[in-house]
Amino acid sequence: MPSPSDILSDPDIASAYENVRSDKSPLTWLVLKYASATSDNLSLVQTGEGGIEEVVDVLGDDEAAYAYVRMKVGNDEYSERTKFVFVVWAGPQTKVMRKAKMSFQSGQVKQVIRTYAVEIQTSDKRELEADAVTLKLRKAMGANYDRQGTNY
Repeated sequence: MPSPSDILSDPDIASAYENVRSDKSPLTWLVLKYASATSDNLSLVQTGEGGIEEVVDVLGDDEAAYAYVRMKVGNDEYSERTKFVFVVWAGPQTKVMRKAKMSFQSGQVKQVIRTYAVEIQTSDKRELEADAVTLKLRKAMGANYDRQGTNY
């Protein structure tokens, strides 16, 4: 059974993770994919400075991947908070064996990508639309001050 250091041996992974977390870095996301269809080793395939919609463009329907995304959540500039999302992606045409291995391997990935507000495991890109993810982040944060029409 490979250890986290084996499947995550690409030194660029830890560096990209720290950059996405850093307020001083322009990077807002990273995507990890398996080196090949038969390999359990992950490599950093792409990073970016945009929103989660850029991440969705990198995820293939026939592949498994992990993504880490920095997002701003808030009702205005004064209540805005930086939150992080961990995505476990298994595209709708991902092979069954890969999906089975992912349940174990995602735990290993979490030993490197440790800090996030929400984890989203999905094979549906609609669940990764910015509005859907922001809603999940707001629910995870607890208070939601933009409910309308609620009587207390």
